[in-house]
Order: sequence, then C-alpha cells, then structure tokens
Amino acid sequence: MLNRKRFSVLFFCSLFCLAGCSALNKPKPKINHFTLEYTVPKIENLKPIEAVLRVDHFGVAPAYNSNRMIYRDTSFKRDEYIYSKWIANPGSFATYFLARDLRDSGLFKAVFTYKSHLAATYALEGSVDEFFEWDSPQGWNAVLGLSITLVVLREPDISKQILFQKSYQVTRPCKEEHPRGLAETMSLAMQEVSEKIIRDVYAVLKDHK
Repeated sequence: MLNRKRFSVLFFCSLFCLAGCSALNKPKPKINHFTLEYTVPKIENLKPIEAVLRVDHFGVAPAYNSNRMIYRDTSFKRDEYIYSKWIANPGSFATYFLARDLRDSGLFKAVFTYKSHLAATYALEGSVDEFFEWDSPQGWNAVLGLSITLVVLREPDISKQILFQKSYQVTRPCKEEHPRGLAETMSLAMQEVSEKIIRDVYAVLKDHK
C-alpha cells in the first residue's frame, strides 16, 4: 500500500515536471509591429518661400502615449491588442512624417527636426490628441487628432511669438477589420492631416514679415 502511494506521488510529480518543461519550451507568440506608410502629399502651383522650419517632438495624450494599438468599442473604455503593436510612439510618428512631408513638399528653404543643431526661423510644436481604432456597429474606423502651434523663434515680443494654432481631426473607415487594416487607414489619415498642415503653415509663413 505504501509503495502504491509513493508510486502515485512520483507519477504525478513527473507529469507536473513534464508539463512545466513543455510550457518552457513552447515558443512565445509572435508580436507583429506596424508602422505608417504613405507617399508625400503632392502640393502644386505654390512658389517656395525662404522660411527655415524646425519640427519639435510632438507630445501625446495620456491614453495613447505608448506603442500599443489602442481600440475603443464602448464609451469611456480603451483596450489594446496583445500581439499587435505600433513600431513607434504616435508622437514620434507625427514628428517624423510631418518633418518629412514639409521638407519634401519643396515649399520651404529648409526643414529639420529638433535633433538638428542648425538654426531655424520658425518652430512647429504640437501634440497627438487622438490615435486609436474606433469599433462601431457600422464598422471599424481610424481616428487621428493633431494639434499644432507655429512659433517665431528669437522674437522678443511674447505677443508676436505665436503665429498660428489649430487642431485637426480625421476619422476614416477601415477597409479591412484587423490591425493591418488599421495601420493602412491610419496612414491615409496622417497623409490627409499632413497636407492640411503644410498648406496652413505655408499660407501663414508666406505673408509673415
């Protein structure tokens, strides 16, 4: 009888160890990382101006200040994907793509980011206010909200430092309801907002003396 009890204990201990080893050897689930990807907006029939512009690093609203892919399926609630993430923070996305699009528009003498040591005449500051997937009964949507402030550098008069401030918000329906579809639609939203910002910044700086 005693031997049977010992055998049972040893048997179940062996099973437990085997299960533990199996769990340790099991490969971790793959995490997919997504980025924004779109062509630079084409803006034609505008003459280049001599403005030198610096794009400062954009801040991010607390709910979206990470590389997690956030979605909303009900009011007052936000959740995240486990195995799908953005490859960078939304603030880094906004900073990089706006600087790239402003530079490649060819409308300004020079455009660079806050990392450059070169002097600029103007600075573009801002924040990402919304950056999420909105799951509604009608389907998925990509929601992007940006706020910008255009500032004159080395202006001693505080009342004249701020040239322009505006918020932009775009909601676009996702063609495909999965994280890749969100990344594709968010890219189009960023392209749309970027073009609007370029046109507005150009219009203000063109007339600034």
